[in-house]
Amino acid sequence: MRDPYSVLGVDKTASETDIKRAFRKLAKQYHPDQNANDPKAQQRFAEINQAYEIVGDKDKRQKFDRGEIDAEGKPRFQAHGFEGFSDFDAFREAGAARGFRAQQPGGGAFDDILSDILGGFGGGRRAKAGRTATPTRGRNAELLAQVSLEELARDGKTRVTLPSGKTVDMKIPVGTVEGDKIRLRGQGYPGEAGGAPGDAVVEIRLRPHKLFEPRGADLHLDLPITLYEAVLGAKIRTPTLDGAVHLTVPPGSSGGKVMRLKGKGLPTKSGGHGDLLVRLQIVLPPNRDEELETLMKAWKEITPYPARGPEFD
Repeated sequence: MRDPYSVLGVDKTASETDIKRAFRKLAKQYHPDQNANDPKAQQRFAEINQAYEIVGDKDKRQKFDRGEIDAEGKPRFQAHGFEGFSDFDAFREAGAARGFRAQQPGGGAFDDILSDILGGFGGGRRAKAGRTATPTRGRNAELLAQVSLEELARDGKTRVTLPSGKTVDMKIPVGTVEGDKIRLRGQGYPGEAGGAPGDAVVEIRLRPHKLFEPRGADLHLDLPITLYEAVLGAKIRTPTLDGAVHLTVPPGSSGGKVMRLKGKGLPTKSGGHGDLLVRLQIVLPPNRDEELETLMKAWKEITPYPARGPEFD
């Protein structure tokens, strides 16, 4: 495991806010859902989560900075040399400062003292045998999920990758909108000393759609129509999230006119649906048409009409 600060691309003096910001940016960049064709994305994503588990936790970060744990959060033994101790008293005082049991000369063999210090981590374990570590609940994992409008409206679920690297299908509650957070119980970081794992808190983000723009539970759609469809009226095939419908455009419809398709928007928390608001956009022929120009000139002379109000004067 690399140095967690290097993994997140921050200095050791970085603030908690800077570390959290760096984690969010990298987690979004390397999320496996966004890198389906990159086999290394999941490994990189797991490395980012592991790094944040260390330096994103105040207590663990301090322990890591002091060298008490490694980049994986495992305890690290720091050996201290014995040079510089000129006599037994100096050695005994240093041992007492480190919490070791020391004996006076004559009160026990020097080898016993050395055994206390070097012998064994087993000695440390024996000293702690009568104490039970306090179970600590794991940290919550903050995740982002980019969801399509179809997943939000029809499928009711999306796929997310947990800190462990495991991928699961997450149910999306009816009426979910962008910015909502879904809590997956027990799917966060593991606890310590038998403590319960934290939760995964997934924030919903909507993927841009090629046709529809969501605004709350309503959807907005720009529908291109021809000049003759606007003038004469027409039934125009119009896409919705539930499949296409035929929208009746009345004769003489102006560009910018908004027509409403009831219940064709996104589901709401109350059990209903928003609407689909269709804005008409008149599209002229792609190439110059002399007949159309002649018609427009005659129309201009015979039937002129104002298109702009006095506020444009």
